[in-house]
Amino acid sequence: MSSRSSFSCNRRANVLLAVSDRLGITVPSSNTDQGAFIFDSADGSKETRRCRAGEKQHFEYAVGENYLGQPIKMPVTIINGERSGPRLLLTAAVHGDEINGVKVLQRMANRYEPTELHGTLVCIHVVNVPGYQAEERYLPIYDRDLNRSFPGLSDGSEASRMAKIIYDQFVSRCDIGLDFHASTRNKLALMHARADMDDDGVERLVNAFGIELVLSGAGNEGALRREATEDGISMATIEMGEANRFQPVLIERAIDGVENVMAEYDLLPETDPDAPEFGKVLQSDGEKEWLRADTGGLVDMKWGPHPIVSEGETICVISDHFAQEEHAVEAPFMGLLIGILANPRVLPGRPLIHLVEISEDEYDEAEATFEELGFQAQRTFHWMGEMSEVIVDTTLDDAKEATEGTLDEG
Repeated sequence: MSSRSSFSCNRRANVLLAVSDRLGITVPSSNTDQGAFIFDSADGSKETRRCRAGEKQHFEYAVGENYLGQPIKMPVTIINGERSGPRLLLTAAVHGDEINGVKVLQRMANRYEPTELHGTLVCIHVVNVPGYQAEERYLPIYDRDLNRSFPGLSDGSEASRMAKIIYDQFVSRCDIGLDFHASTRNKLALMHARADMDDDGVERLVNAFGIELVLSGAGNEGALRREATEDGISMATIEMGEANRFQPVLIERAIDGVENVMAEYDLLPETDPDAPEFGKVLQSDGEKEWLRADTGGLVDMKWGPHPIVSEGETICVISDHFAQEEHAVEAPFMGLLIGILANPRVLPGRPLIHLVEISEDEYDEAEATFEELGFQAQRTFHWMGEMSEVIVDTTLDDAKEATEGTLDEG
């Protein structure tokens, strides 16, 4: 049976259980594993493993071998609710140095118990284990991008073989999914989603998460979200922050988004999802542009305090080390900065700013939304103990007050 067929059977079983549960009907069955999350053992045997309804499991799952023939083990948590419902997949660190999502999954995996869920939460805490261990974006084996390798091949490259195990055993057995990423190193990314909004299931998922900006498109061939969506599993990528950092404000917002999704799909039936006050979906490549350096030197950012610029406004200036020659980079249109260079040293051709176009009607709403939740929210306070909690709470409270004030004025 193909992964798509087995997924369809799992979905039909879940739907039947959900309907019978709501109607108070007991469905007789000789299958004692009804409602279990079943996957293959990773020990080379043909036996299956299962997480039964009402169980929570933390475990490591072998997805390959290293040069010493030792297993590469991926940390996984499955929380299988006592009551039936959809299966939500959360993945992080498909790129090994993008770790904000790792913290999101750690928190989610310990926040809920099976008694609270109507359905199943599957957390793959670190997908790209070799890259994570090496603190690198790609698999440190010929720099292969695991996020161009799905759904994988059993006789393909090392990346393709890993991808196939991950996809067949976990991804294909879920109904919806969120894949957490960050910007590559030396860049910062404003929190946004990447998703195929032409797909009704994906549109519902993204709207449920509640996020201010969505870049719509099918995605690259071999990307996890694209392959899953084409296989009937609605999936979106959440981009947040920078590589090799925990950024608490973004992590908290991501957790809120996951819980919004769980509420929308009745995994948490007694919780109501929250909607964002500002939302924009970009459909075409013409609405966004990477601005690149035409000369080498040192960069001074001039935009601010909000990540929004008007047409013709100077975004940054590149100067030589004597400060005697300067090159201004101007905004080609009114736009929102969703990605910026974090390394002040540049070479010709290096990306400086990822700019997306906004209209004059959207300017005020965008400014209010990103006043406190723009790049200044990406400060890294994970080593500051209780002080970090104060900073996060203050930032989120200020942002909420600013947004509510804007809405009251409207």
